[in-house]
Amino acid sequence: MHTQTLERKRHSHDFVVEHAQAEKSTARVMLLTFVMMVAEIVAGLAYGSMALLADGWHMATHVAAFGIALFAYRYARRHANNPQFTFGTGKVSALGGFASATALAVVGLMMVLESAMRLIEPQPIHFNEAIGIAVLGLLANIVSGLILHGAHEHHHGHHHGHQDDHAGEHDDDHHKHHAQHARDHHAHGHDEHPHDHNLRAAYIHVLADALTSVFAITALLAGKYYGWVWLDPMMGLVGAIVIASWSIGLIRATSGVLLDSGVSQKVPVAIRQAIESDHDNRVADLHVWHVGPQALSAVIAIVTHYPQTPDYYRSLLDHIPHLAHVVVEVDCCADGECQAG
Repeated sequence: MHTQTLERKRHSHDFVVEHAQAEKSTARVMLLTFVMMVAEIVAGLAYGSMALLADGWHMATHVAAFGIALFAYRYARRHANNPQFTFGTGKVSALGGFASATALAVVGLMMVLESAMRLIEPQPIHFNEAIGIAVLGLLANIVSGLILHGAHEHHHGHHHGHQDDHAGEHDDDHHKHHAQHARDHHAHGHDEHPHDHNLRAAYIHVLADALTSVFAITALLAGKYYGWVWLDPMMGLVGAIVIASWSIGLIRATSGVLLDSGVSQKVPVAIRQAIESDHDNRVADLHVWHVGPQALSAVIAIVTHYPQTPDYYRSLLDHIPHLAHVVVEVDCCADGECQAG
């Protein structure tokens, strides 16, 4: 019987990072945003301001986006050890960020359409009331930004955990926990930093809100004192363009993680150099991808004339941060020393 061996080789695929602070901050921001959303939509309709109404609509999508973020945090935590998820639920954060970015792009399109209609058919604006609501909205955005920024700092200051590496010869997997301090010593010099795409999406939504609030205030002040009524819908168009660019950037970042293409090329280069600098090892095949906000998985096929134990190859990668799931396949050269292909 191999009970002890099998038990030692079984391991968790829980790559979900604890985001208690980020989750709590997102809930607070969602509540504050909801209150301002109602105020700005009602005021925009009552006072005839497109910029203010656009800001309110924008906030409505942000409320939905924050709801998505909260759902992603809780779903990932609840199903972290569900065996139906091959590599755990670490990517749920990126999925939530992708959904939020898509919502951000949709609201940008809505702003473009409504602003274009207001340029064609201008409507009267109650400047004093609209300015007051816009300023209040900007203050709410500033508070929300500070709340999320605090969660971001807390997240990066306390992302301690452990690395779960396993390696094997000819598909033999081996699992072992490594001390975190060994990776932390080298992490500052590495370019692959972990990202909570859920938190990043929420933060970008708040920044977009603040931007549209600033544009709304600028347009309303110009309309009140200089009679530039046309500037109100123009600011809606400018805001929509900026928001669209932010949403595209976030979609690219999150889709890369979801499609296993978002890893910095420095990581596979570092893995290859670490393996091939020892003896005559050659990396025949290498795949690296995200399995969580702070976790990378790697599958490495090595050809060598001097095969070593799984622990030996794993130790060569100790200095590379965020490698949490490693499988190594070793093939021995039959004749002569291995040459680079």
